[in-house]
Amino acid sequence: MLNQPFFWGASLSAHQTEGAIDIDGKQPSVQDTRPRNDHSIADFSIAVDHYHHFDEDFQMLAKMNANALRISFAWTRIMNQDGSVNQRGLNHYDKVINAMLALDITPIVTTYHFDLPDTLQQAGGWHNPATIEAYRQYTRVLFEHFGDRVKYWLTINEPNIMLLADTKILGFHDTNEGCYKSYYNIMIAEKYAFQQCHELVPEGKIGPVPNISYVYPLSSKPEDVRAALDFNAIRNWAYLDFSVRCQLNPVFKAHLAQLGIDLNILPEHESLVAENRPDFIGFNYYTTATVSFPQAGEARSAGVSDQQSEDVYEPNFYKGVTNPYLKKNAFNWTVDPLGLQTSLEQTNDRYGLPIIITENGLGAYDELTDDNKIHDQYRIEYLQQHLAAVDAAKANGVEVQGYLPWSSIDLISVHEGIRKRYGFIYVDRTDDDPKEMKRYPKDSYYWFQRVIKERSNR
Repeated sequence: MLNQPFFWGASLSAHQTEGAIDIDGKQPSVQDTRPRNDHSIADFSIAVDHYHHFDEDFQMLAKMNANALRISFAWTRIMNQDGSVNQRGLNHYDKVINAMLALDITPIVTTYHFDLPDTLQQAGGWHNPATIEAYRQYTRVLFEHFGDRVKYWLTINEPNIMLLADTKILGFHDTNEGCYKSYYNIMIAEKYAFQQCHELVPEGKIGPVPNISYVYPLSSKPEDVRAALDFNAIRNWAYLDFSVRCQLNPVFKAHLAQLGIDLNILPEHESLVAENRPDFIGFNYYTTATVSFPQAGEARSAGVSDQQSEDVYEPNFYKGVTNPYLKKNAFNWTVDPLGLQTSLEQTNDRYGLPIIITENGLGAYDELTDDNKIHDQYRIEYLQQHLAAVDAAKANGVEVQGYLPWSSIDLISVHEGIRKRYGFIYVDRTDDDPKEMKRYPKDSYYWFQRVIKERSNR
């Protein structure tokens, strides 16, 4: 890694914050065109208008003592439908990057965060190898234009969640065969990003950014342990093995073979895959997963009472269940700080690369008081517990280079709107009324401000 202080800051994504859906030549993405069953929640057309408020938002983060911010660029702001470059999009992100640098905030840029151009989706999306070439051309523009100022890059946000929970994230469901066709093309596209970043960005560093969630067996029954091994390979290691070890995870490959899917690295991609590796791992973590081996006649929903386990199911292999030893938050997610330590250590044991925690946070119902305060002690406690887990992992030899919780400001949840708030900074709008979108620091903002100051002075 480059010589730099520990990255303290936060994260956000373009489509969940920017709004300005048709301004300055922006084209539609899959997040703009996705089918919506619940029209009572906010969409991304206005979001929290970060497009016009980024100066204010960055100044508030600088006052919080943040020295880094993980953002994403909107592919559809930078590339036109015919593959040409939208100069107005580049101009906007020039202003964004320059504003961050003027405040001594290091930009860590995700090239693609769930917002594939809709024209590419209509042509087959990630099923179509042409999307690999479109992504390669897009990222080349990024590295050539911004590489003089942006030295830290992330590739494709949470490809594992994008494929395993596609209905929630993208609004449509794919077949197993289609899902793993997409997997292969996404992983090849990422390899091109590694290659181009190292060729085009002086001292550039780049990493993958999966969502890592260590998988526990429900019991010590051998079949449950085996189910956990299978799902760890499918959910976590299949992505990082390809990125870092330059290979298909063997358990994952064998699992696909049992499903009738023959997956191999194509001869024309062998050197690309083998010769291009990341410099670090971007690491999104919210909680762990727990699975059992599905019994004959057992309902898919048996043992499931949390939001995340309902998407975890493969007949004769594994079934998601709610961990009975974990508490849940207001949005029905289990909370497992110790699981963060375990996930970090397992990832370090397998790959031995520096890790930047690029998402970790608590979605909650925050309330603005009459005097414009937000008392989110529950978020402070969540982050305290997870920071302690980071410290424990570092003490056990994990090279953690940054902690960037989700999210810097309140944003629009993909399927739960603005009522599900993550930010250190409150944005005053509701799902049906954008109001003036005034910004207010929460109690967690002031707490994190103190934490960063104290830890930066050690």
